[in-house]
Amino acid sequence: MKTLLLIISIILFACGKTLERPTNQAELNPSFDQSMESSFYDFKLTDINGKEVDFSEFKGKKLLLVNVASKCGYTKQYAQLQELYAAHGDKIMILGFPANNFGGQEPGSNEEIKAFCDAEFGVTFPMFEKISVKGFDKHPLYRWLSDATQNGWNNEEPSWNFCKYFVNEQGELVKFFPSSVAPLDEEILKLIGA
Repeated sequence: MKTLLLIISIILFACGKTLERPTNQAELNPSFDQSMESSFYDFKLTDINGKEVDFSEFKGKKLLLVNVASKCGYTKQYAQLQELYAAHGDKIMILGFPANNFGGQEPGSNEEIKAFCDAEFGVTFPMFEKISVKGFDKHPLYRWLSDATQNGWNNEEPSWNFCKYFVNEQGELVKFFPSSVAPLDEEILKLIGA
């Protein structure tokens, strides 16, 4: 094997090439995006209907970002998220991010997820296309939310479906809530001024 590699290296060297190993994440994984968003408002994501949403549209608004799933013990939180949005949509935007990272509990397509949310919970708050919220393919938004070097303080990534991140009107991450904290929890209501 060493002899074969030596021969290949000699041939490549003779042709002006070198046999190199990838040295960074972008070379190992071509889909890896090295450009880091400098602020929350730099993100652009596709919503569940296929439309691009520029997060600069959310300037001046309080936001609750939630990784959601249709077949989870916490799925009933959709009802409280919708109730919170219906009652306080003038004070807070809820952004739902379907993800299949935990127990395969969001296996459906974007169309199936949308149909489920409409039929079961009458969801009217913004929903986005299915993304990954943890692991090697974690979406850049969730890298920002769970990396203190980017968001200023938090390193906690979702531990299960329906974890919540609260972002203030200046685009600053203020609080992380685990799945067990209900959308109508007193602390969330206090943060939005309800």
